[in-house]
Amino acid sequence: MKPAKNYYRIMLGGKSAHAEECHQGGFIGADWGMDIDLTDKLPDDWREFNRKFISVFLEKHPEKSKVAAGLACGMLHTICKGIQIGDVALCPNGSGTYFVGEVVSGYQYMPDGVLPHRRSVRWYLDLIDRSEMSPELKNSTGSAGTVSNITKYAKEIESLLTSSPGLGVPPGEPVEDPIAFALEKHLEDFLVQNWSFTALGRDYEIFEEEGDLAGQQYPTDTGNIDILAIRKDKKELLVVELKKGRASDAVVGQIQRYMGYVMEELAEPDQQVKGVIVAMEDDLRLRRALKATNNIEFYRYKVSFHLTKA
Repeated sequence: MKPAKNYYRIMLGGKSAHAEECHQGGFIGADWGMDIDLTDKLPDDWREFNRKFISVFLEKHPEKSKVAAGLACGMLHTICKGIQIGDVALCPNGSGTYFVGEVVSGYQYMPDGVLPHRRSVRWYLDLIDRSEMSPELKNSTGSAGTVSNITKYAKEIESLLTSSPGLGVPPGEPVEDPIAFALEKHLEDFLVQNWSFTALGRDYEIFEEEGDLAGQQYPTDTGNIDILAIRKDKKELLVVELKKGRASDAVVGQIQRYMGYVMEELAEPDQQVKGVIVAMEDDLRLRRALKATNNIEFYRYKVSFHLTKA
């Protein structure tokens, strides 16, 4: 069953610089230097918004790449339009705890204040201490970027709150399939954390934006790219798709869709795009499919587990 509302981790300024002001003023917001009233410019589909405003963003920030522009516009649309009234925001306050509140208004433009693209919020009395979170929720709330959808941890978030019960999660709704999480999500986090020690890390860096790791779960119009990296000489963008266990030939179409998005929306005129599939095993159909491509490679991962008597 799908939760009745969505949950988002939202950074209120770099290093939560505006968290206290937002808490006192009852709002969340964003900036990105986009000094434009978006009241009549917010389509339901973020892809349509990006197509129009990526060029606007780049005009205001010519030093930025298309990758950075796409990420910024996508997150701006999420805050202004994608988040619905009744959704819940978790905002780190810079002191190891999170303000939590329910979004209670539509978009508002406040050009004379910090984070001018705003939504009103009714803050709960409770704060959530990061030390009380599960490792999985810590990872998700600590991810790079201004906005992160953490709805799959709705039940855990509800359990950490006492002053505002019944946040819309159906009774008995599972937080996560622990086996699937261990095989797929932990693989992604482990690869990201140990990127520099891998074969890919020798030539590529995971895309960063102002020191934040923005290339993990990079949004596209057909889903999120597991890892978006850039070659150290800036001449090539790398799309990495991770699969638990054995990968089938279906993943080739999936990664090609992501690569097509990167080619059309993110790559500079002099940049190439390459794909990498990472899985524990392949099969004959996947090998046949890869024979017909010249810009997608396959890598296997191995899991090793040892017990040593103390």
